[in-house]
Amino acid sequence: MTEANGSTFVMRGVNHAYAWYPDRTTSIADIAAKGANTVRVVLGSGDRWTRTSASEVSSIIGRCKAAKVICVLEVHDTTGYGEDGAATTLDRAADYWIGVKSALEGQEDYVVVDIGNEPFGNTNYSAWTNATKAAIVKLRNAGLRHALMVDAPNWGQDWSNTMRDNASSVFAADPDRNTIFSIHMYGVYDTAAEVSGYLHAFTDKGLPIVVGEFGNRHSDGDPDEDAIMANAQSLGVGYIGWSWSGNGGGVEYLDMVNGFDANSLTGWGNRFFNGANGIAATSKRATVYGGDSGTGGGTAPNGYPYCVNGGSSDPDGDGWGWENNRSCVVRGSSADTGAGSGTAPNGYPYCVNGGSSDPDGDGWGWENNRSCVVRGSSADH
Repeated sequence: MTEANGSTFVMRGVNHAYAWYPDRTTSIADIAAKGANTVRVVLGSGDRWTRTSASEVSSIIGRCKAAKVICVLEVHDTTGYGEDGAATTLDRAADYWIGVKSALEGQEDYVVVDIGNEPFGNTNYSAWTNATKAAIVKLRNAGLRHALMVDAPNWGQDWSNTMRDNASSVFAADPDRNTIFSIHMYGVYDTAAEVSGYLHAFTDKGLPIVVGEFGNRHSDGDPDEDAIMANAQSLGVGYIGWSWSGNGGGVEYLDMVNGFDANSLTGWGNRFFNGANGIAATSKRATVYGGDSGTGGGTAPNGYPYCVNGGSSDPDGDGWGWENNRSCVVRGSSADTGAGSGTAPNGYPYCVNGGSSDPDGDGWGWENNRSCVVRGSSADH
């Protein structure tokens, strides 16, 4: 996905079950301290679970901003609609978002609205396409300008490929063209080929996709978490693991920490945060918080910081901007002497010749008898 300033942002996040554990007020900060750049927060619309009030939503957003994470807010009451009789509709979820609009306004740079969690089960799931389009249009007509996220049917796993096959028309139904698709990968995605094939179906078309939930095992099968994380990293796709703590109903093994204790990682938590393609190795803070995504933030070769907000900080177009009470350099401008050089966040120099120094496309090149990083590549972190 792209931030308002044009910087690329890749979600590396954790789900947190606020609706069921509203007293766990430190969880968002604890998740951020582990290196996550995103927290997906479970809310209730009042249809099945207790309604999360506008004041609570404001408080949650405040905690996300204090922790410098992007806040993905989701209504959970839609889970399994059509199959689970207690679930509500996407239309009702849209009503909820309109009802808490006062808490959302002005937070567009920090908040993604996930309209409804897993909004259809395995019954009448073909209705997903029109219901999703209608909810998007309803929110836009109500004045919500946030990035919207839409979850897949089939309990989020889209084994019917309903979301995959209709994604282009759903995306086109958003007048803002600012909708992100979310696939939940559990037992359906137990092979690397299934993971790769599904994600490529979106990225090959230039459609934004994230893995909004996944785990290392599940009651419906054994998801291939290594393939999920590796494919997400190679494709520049976001992922949000399920979940921080508080799982029950036989899937307690999906807790990343024991008893909401940030200092007590479970096996799944250790894998997620510290393993290959995990949070510690791949997460980069959103530039709206001053993070370095490879396109904003960092230090120019002349020693001045790059402008986090790019050209918008440079009204006269001379390549010099003003942020945080000091001069900054617009990356790639005339003031960015050696725009192709400089140092990547991992300490290696950027390749002066860009991708031409990287014949195998892994983000690493070779110049002046040493390794270099292609700016903006998967190695640029």
